[in-house]
Amino acid sequence: MPMMTTTMTTVLRPATPSRFRRGRTPHTVEALLAEISSLTAERQRLRDRGVDAARLERNRVKLARAQWELSHALIQRYLAPASEAA
Repeated sequence: MPMMTTTMTTVLRPATPSRFRRGRTPHTVEALLAEISSLTAERQRLRDRGVDAARLERNRVKLARAQWELSHALIQRYLAPASEAA
C-alpha cells in the first residue's frame, strides 16, 4: 500500500474585509451617529414594507460598516488625549 501524503495550504486573507476598510476621509463621531440613526430608521421601513432579503442585507452591511467606523472614530478621539497626558 503506497503512503499517502497530503499537503495543507492556507489562503491569506486581509485582516479586515474590504468593505470594512477605513475610508480616506474620516467621518466625525457625530456624522457617523447620524448615519447610523438614518440607516436604522431605513432598516425598520424596509422591514415594515417586507422587502426582499438582498435589500435588507445591503442595509445591514452599511449599518455594520458605519458602526465599525464609529468605533474607530471614538478610539481615535479618546486615545489621542490619553496618550498626550502620559
